[in-house]
Amino acid sequence: MIDVFEQIKPLLSFNTPDDFYFLQVFQRRKDMANGAKKNTIIIKDYYIHSMEYFEKKYPEIKALCEFYGARAGLRLNKRSFQKCTFRTMLNITAQIMQEDFHSTKQAFSKAAGQCHNDPVKKWIVDIDEKDQTLVNVVSNFINNECRPDNENKVIMHLETKNGIHLITTPFDKGQFNKAFQIDIQTDNPINLYIPDNTIPRFEGQTEG
Repeated sequence: MIDVFEQIKPLLSFNTPDDFYFLQVFQRRKDMANGAKKNTIIIKDYYIHSMEYFEKKYPEIKALCEFYGARAGLRLNKRSFQKCTFRTMLNITAQIMQEDFHSTKQAFSKAAGQCHNDPVKKWIVDIDEKDQTLVNVVSNFINNECRPDNENKVIMHLETKNGIHLITTPFDKGQFNKAFQIDIQTDNPINLYIPDNTIPRFEGQTEG
């Protein structure tokens, strides 16, 4: 089981009513029964607008993960309700022009995945193995060898199912890529919660 809820709380801030974090409960193809046609099935979206709301909803989020054999992914870069609403209007306009009327119901969710509004951007360095020596080497390289200089850019280490996510502030990817072939994700979700059993009791999509 992966559960980093308490660990990531210090990274979240809610300074205005416009702030929110985007969370999705979803199944991946490899967590589904054989024959699944989609790479991902979204079970439910959450727009986390306060820590009180997050703590209230977290038991429900975990229960959905357990029931569906799913996982909860949280984007650590803050969103803006205002900016996402404007982006939603653009998305809907584009869908109407393409006569794609069925997809308009997912327009705000799509917008929340597209744009963030965080003054302190957070990246994920995805180390696909649990080798603490490698984790330390990569962390030290980012902090000491990558621009900007004199800055502790690695914020924390988060355990994943098969490896480690380094949560960092932005750094020079060109310098990093000369030394390592490791994926850098600039706005992907972290694994907030993964149950022990990822074989779903039920397959399907809910609205929410």
